[in-house]
Amino acid sequence: MSIRPAGHVSGSTRRRDNRPHPETPREAPRRTPARTFLRTADGVPIDAVYEPGTAGDGASDLVFVVAHGFTGDADRPHVRRIAAAFARHAAVVTFSFRGHGASGGRSTVGDREVLDLAAAVAWARGLGHPRVVTVGFSMGGSVVLRHAALYADDDAAGTDAVVSVSSPARWYYRGTAPMRRLHWLVMRPAGRVVGRYGLRTRIHHRDWDPVPLSPVRAAARIAPTPLLIVHGDRDGYFPLDHPRMLAEAAGDHGELWLEPGMGHAEHAAEAGLLRRIGDWAVSRAG
Repeated sequence: MSIRPAGHVSGSTRRRDNRPHPETPREAPRRTPARTFLRTADGVPIDAVYEPGTAGDGASDLVFVVAHGFTGDADRPHVRRIAAAFARHAAVVTFSFRGHGASGGRSTVGDREVLDLAAAVAWARGLGHPRVVTVGFSMGGSVVLRHAALYADDDAAGTDAVVSVSSPARWYYRGTAPMRRLHWLVMRPAGRVVGRYGLRTRIHHRDWDPVPLSPVRAAARIAPTPLLIVHGDRDGYFPLDHPRMLAEAAGDHGELWLEPGMGHAEHAAEAGLLRRIGDWAVSRAG
């Protein structure tokens, strides 16, 4: 499934500073919660939630846009916990990827989901926030990397800092038992039935065509946007060669946190880690 996002250009013309996007609306950020359906560039309705946050005026220009992992959605308890933690720093937008929760469409497991994230970022900017930090977990971690690379100079849908948690570095990885189970879920008709009725996730039956930009190649194209890569040393899905590959590709503009005792994605992200991520984002975004 090919992606042709608006605003995608060659690396030679990308932004070369990290100032907030120049066309960002300058009205005061919204102060009340909101929920709506966004429309992606390919016409998929995406369920999205906005919370103004509790940080006060000091961080009112900043918003976190949270990209959940596979089989998550905006109403899942672990996603709401992440949102509550970041709301202590700034405003927060959560949303359900296509095929998840109340959103339309079917999941492409990280391919066209970049369009969902772009719609959420554009909505966040339209609510009056000139600084945007995208934070993704697992599948969402790969999506925020690709989004940052593909929308680097898009003033409406680009990001000012990126946090990728528990992301794969390469596609089609089957080296762990959880990933072999996930491939069965995605690739086999019986697995997709389990996904739909057991996990509330509607999965597309078509293979990727063409194969999307890999996370490790995306990480190499994000500079100069600040990038934080977070990974647990007990991650059961992706071993430590994945975050190390991403960090090596990112070079000097990337930062790697290997978290002792941490498992995989949202469920394993403890309060202290979320607080440190929030502090990093406030200091590095724009």
